Amino acid sequence: MSLMLVQMIINGLAMGAIYALIALGFVMIYNSTGAVNFAQGDFAMIGAYLYFTATVLMHQGVGVAFLVVVAGSALLGLIFNRVVFYPLRDKHWMIPLIGTIGASIFLPNFAMNIWGPEPLPTPNPFGKAMLQVGGLRISPQFVLIVFITVLMIVAMHLFFSRTRFGKMMQATAQDRTMARLSGIRVKQTMGATFVYSSVLAGIAGALVAPLFFVYQGMGLYWVVKAFCATIIGGFGSVPGAIVGGFFVGVLEQLCAGYVSDKYKDVYAFLLMILVLFVRPQGIFGEKISEKV
Repeated sequence: MSLMLVQMIINGLAMGAIYALIALGFVMIYNSTGAVNFAQGDFAMIGAYLYFTATVLMHQGVGVAFLVVVAGSALLGLIFNRVVFYPLRDKHWMIPLIGTIGASIFLPNFAMNIWGPEPLPTPNPFGKAMLQVGGLRISPQFVLIVFITVLMIVAMHLFFSRTRFGKMMQATAQDRTMARLSGIRVKQTMGATFVYSSVLAGIAGALVAPLFFVYQGMGLYWVVKAFCATIIGGFGSVPGAIVGGFFVGVLEQLCAGYVSDKYKDVYAFLLMILVLFVRPQGIFGEKISEKV
């Protein structure tokens, strides 16, 4: 295996980790509510802006910056649930979907009014340092991205399998009516789902902020890639969101390196279309039509 190939796979895994975190938020909200949240990428965008605010404007360290991102993202998820989704929860499935699209239009404009229209550079906490491993040059930020993503996935698995509240969230996702009859507070549980998914996206935005300029349109870019990853992995499948995210990231890097980087953003769409023809439910998932 050539060094170039290994380098592209490593870079792809880092980008795929971001897609996976945002895709996991997609899946959590869909499983819990049956709705598709097209504002999920904008949650990541707000997370990136919060990270910029904490590190550049407030001159705080990375640890404090992530606490700011988590707190701000949790508040955003709570507000989003109360203002956008919960009032529309019992309407036809198209109405909440339109609500999330409306939120995806509002949030970039909100960000532009707060932080301005210019792209904002966020300093890399590792500077220009690179890890040298057997001829490979690996950005420490890439290592941090993959490490935190894996940590979040493990924590998510333990939360849903070992905690009472995690099991309540799973029960609500499977059948809201039965969950309510069992004494589960469905309203609070669904709200917690939005908070958790918003935090996942916010962390993704904070992780990617030092690699790119932070700007109000970045949410659209991330939500499209995460949506492709979710479709490829299987809508409603947590393993599918993870595998789909990493797969899309690696695919983009390989195709950019061996085919052309001019069309890097197209390859995920082509794969998604192929999967829809061959296996519409995705690699791990169930058909969307079964829920909507």
